[in-house]
Amino acid sequence: MLPGMADPLLIRSGPRRRIAHLDMDAFYASVELLRYPELGGQPLVVGGRRSPWPLPQADGSRRFARLRDYLGRGVITTSTYEARALGVFSGMGIMKAARLAPDAVLLPVDFDAYRHYSRRFKAAVAGIAPQLEDRGIDEIYIDLTDLPGDSLALARHIKQAVWEATGLTCSIAVAPNKLLAKIGSNLDKPDGLTLLDWADIPGRIWPLGVRKINGIGPKAWGHLTALGITTIGELAQATPELLCARFGRSYGHWLHRASRGLDDRPVLTRSEPKSVSRETTFERDLDPRQDRAALSEAFTALCTRLAEDLRGKGYLGRTVGIKLRFEDFRTLTRDLTLPAPVGAAIQIRRAAGECLKRAPLDKRLRLLGVRVSALRPRGDEGATDSPCQGELPLGLGGGREAD
Repeated sequence: MLPGMADPLLIRSGPRRRIAHLDMDAFYASVELLRYPELGGQPLVVGGRRSPWPLPQADGSRRFARLRDYLGRGVITTSTYEARALGVFSGMGIMKAARLAPDAVLLPVDFDAYRHYSRRFKAAVAGIAPQLEDRGIDEIYIDLTDLPGDSLALARHIKQAVWEATGLTCSIAVAPNKLLAKIGSNLDKPDGLTLLDWADIPGRIWPLGVRKINGIGPKAWGHLTALGITTIGELAQATPELLCARFGRSYGHWLHRASRGLDDRPVLTRSEPKSVSRETTFERDLDPRQDRAALSEAFTALCTRLAEDLRGKGYLGRTVGIKLRFEDFRTLTRDLTLPAPVGAAIQIRRAAGECLKRAPLDKRLRLLGVRVSALRPRGDEGATDSPCQGELPLGLGGGREAD
């Protein structure tokens, strides 16, 4: 209990829930270690746009690329815990990672393999606890409330089932709600099993940094730090009035509740996607005029693949948007809402082209992305999947940068 703070955890209502969050340990890298067990215990990263595959040698061994050998642009998709100990984490640029861990093994991304193992671990869990919320390729929420057995036994059973189905370890936490379960699954990684109850919040949750709460991003963290709030416990001491004045009524009240571990969200066994997007980071920064043909080709390919994604998922969308990242890492977005939903490549490209006309293309580009949102299930709207044609529109205009 923090000094001077009444126990907020006694104020709760509703039936007692048991919600688990399961997170696969360094998932992509762990899948690669199944394929290349000789790399166990070594710093290993997966990522890069053109990372080479291992080369077989005459003696039957394999020669692996190292970070120091990588040429070009790209980011780390995942890293083993040995690489993380050297400061290499997902989302980091490969060139920066190479300075920190030049001898780390570099492997290309193999999404087909990762999706295969994702399906296997989720099927294994569903055989025990069918109330699942899919949160991505490597994590799920599980509602254990109505299952017989104590939480520890259920968690152990689930972990063993995942191991038997995949040969991979996971970390799992069981808590009264999704917010606490998500925090808990990271407390004892890798291969962790964590049980949290209300009484654990002062000792295990409040000392953590505020960024451990899922939903507090870099901008909110910066504002909280400016207020002298760095831990969840310090956030719990802040008054709702202070938080609402600084962050707005809705987010301020959410911060106040989240700091006390309060979260009423259900486990959603089915959810609709909010948007579908495609983006590409170029090997070198491209000039909007000198590299017009290359940009146009990339733009067309993104729209075509995005249309294929929408068709595969069975959706159309009313809002089409673009994302641009310039050579100075400034990021800009533009959106256009259409009178009727679209799904064909030519329709997406036409709308995205209108967005480009409102973007100031005065610097080289390192990233280009296209997004479709405001989705609805595909019906008989008559959208065709005609191939995209035409050049990249390069209209100049004013605009505001994305946050």
